[in-house]
Amino acid sequence: MIRRTVRPLALAAVLLATTAPMAIAQTAEAPQRREVGALVYDGVPAIPASLRPQIQRYRNARGAGFQDWMADGSILISTRFGETSQLHRVAAPGADRRQLTFFGEPIGGATVIPGTNRYAYSRDAGGAEYFQIYLADEHGGEIALTEAGTRNQSLLFSRDGKTAFWSQVRPGQSVYEIIAGDVERPGERRVVHRGEGSWSPVDVSADGRTLLMSKYISVQESELWVLDLTTGQARELRPTDGKISWGDASLTPDGRSVIATSDEGSDFSRLVQVSVADGSVTPLVDDLNWDVEGVELSDDGRLLAYTVNEDGYAKVHVRDLRTRRALPQPELPVGTAGGLEFSPDGRTLALTLSTPSSSGDVWTWDVENGGLTRWTESEVGPVDPSTFVTPELVRFDSFDGLSVPAFVYKPREVDGRAPVIIDIHGGPEGQSRPGFNPGYQQWVNDLGAVVIVPNVRGSTGYGKAYVAMDNGPLRQNSVKDIGALLDWIATQPDLDPSRVVVHGGSYGGFMVLASSAAYPDRLAGVVDIVGISNFVTFLQNTEGYRRDLRRAEYGDERDPEMRAIFDQISPLNLTDRMTAPLLVIQGANDPRVPRSEAEQIVSAVRGHDRPVWYLLAMDEGHGFRKKSNSDAQAEVTNLFLRQVFGLPTDPAAGSQ
Repeated sequence: MIRRTVRPLALAAVLLATTAPMAIAQTAEAPQRREVGALVYDGVPAIPASLRPQIQRYRNARGAGFQDWMADGSILISTRFGETSQLHRVAAPGADRRQLTFFGEPIGGATVIPGTNRYAYSRDAGGAEYFQIYLADEHGGEIALTEAGTRNQSLLFSRDGKTAFWSQVRPGQSVYEIIAGDVERPGERRVVHRGEGSWSPVDVSADGRTLLMSKYISVQESELWVLDLTTGQARELRPTDGKISWGDASLTPDGRSVIATSDEGSDFSRLVQVSVADGSVTPLVDDLNWDVEGVELSDDGRLLAYTVNEDGYAKVHVRDLRTRRALPQPELPVGTAGGLEFSPDGRTLALTLSTPSSSGDVWTWDVENGGLTRWTESEVGPVDPSTFVTPELVRFDSFDGLSVPAFVYKPREVDGRAPVIIDIHGGPEGQSRPGFNPGYQQWVNDLGAVVIVPNVRGSTGYGKAYVAMDNGPLRQNSVKDIGALLDWIATQPDLDPSRVVVHGGSYGGFMVLASSAAYPDRLAGVVDIVGISNFVTFLQNTEGYRRDLRRAEYGDERDPEMRAIFDQISPLNLTDRMTAPLLVIQGANDPRVPRSEAEQIVSAVRGHDRPVWYLLAMDEGHGFRKKSNSDAQAEVTNLFLRQVFGLPTDPAAGSQ
């Protein structure tokens, strides 16, 4: 298979010398603002010197992610050595990582030109997500493949390696273009398809005549299209009156079929084979009541690999597509797996494996004989991995009887009732899964906190009915799930309901702000990372290429009825109810949730004489990707948590 790339008020400075929650000053002092490099600290106290090395023990963990196979049998991986994740080549299992790229900005993803050791990668500037794609080889140097000033993604190559295909969109536009570019003459580009909405190339046939394309509408609706590259005519692969969500898809080598995941006729994504001629569907795997994902087809079309998402845990399956028989299956430890890809000869399957106690590494599976081989061994920093905890999967009942899953990370020993951090994922079309998270492990071991990671309604991985439970006017029901979790915490003898912090990013940032308004007397603190504070202003100001995609999930602010609901539920309109101390973290160049969303909530909450810390990175976008910025975020977050939990803010002194 030809792969595509992916993938202000200061808090009180006096700490009570008790285990009770910190008494936070609720009156305003003149906010203090200081700049350190690209970081702006607004109302944030100085970080105690002894706090930094304690946190840094966990901040030096790094993982390796599989990118692609090279023609000589070596692999291309991404890993961090220094400030950002860059590309490295690994010649053999356990061999040294030879660094290939050396940029201040992280590499977004990479793919190898078939039959060569040349490769292409994407890179943006300052987190703005206007990705450019570059061609390079193992000796260095790069050539731009894409047009400056455009956003480019979903790169793939023809089987002969002569043509590259990718998706392009211009600033402020919602019309996407599929571009074909000459690999040997990178300046030569042509538009092969143009359409309203989010279009991407998915695969190209072995003869180079047919391009499989995807049109993404929402998490619950997408379309697969077939483009005849000789005539320019496009048609939908399987038009229906209902909504279908298509996932990973590949053309078979003969171009007659598409192997894909689809939720048509099922609550979950199933593995199917679709006829290109008439769109007829043949199921390849029985309905498992779990999503099939990460589908990978070998270049000769004989082997098929995929993962099944079972309650957040990944199980990898391999089978012979021609005989339909199962081949030896890798037995993986508890965790997550992704990045599946067969070697060009089809004998070996590569994957990236992450567990709660290992930071993510590249492994390969011998398809015929079985056996896992580890290619990389990434460091977890100067921390004993035996101290890492594996989460327990629990379920709690929400206000309407819905069973909501959550992963719970607990200290090995809890003395009395432990403080709690609820971390809420973004999306909402996403799912928290039990991979490696050094932040969780540090909170558990250094703060003695219990970390609870719920998958509230609207999360993926639990069926399309579950995904739809928070759509449009149902948005506030997901906030009620957090209320039910707070009820559950109060029933647990080892958890302290008076010391609970909600923490989340992007849509999770909306969730924590909404929870702050809904449950002000039940929260000790709130951490909002690049969060939505007002749906109307968010939809008006998010980048044009994604505005309609977000309207499909959240609702359309131009509809008077929906706008009225937004006015009722947007946290910016509810700041008079927010009494818990607030930490806001934002990237200045965020194209998804603009900086204005953070600054309007900071201003409004401070207007009620409530404490707010604000950390702004001038060289980041939707989340901090540079290590020094991410470290600073961890330091500020830890200081905030220590204050609101009533813990010593200076570990060396024991109290402050």
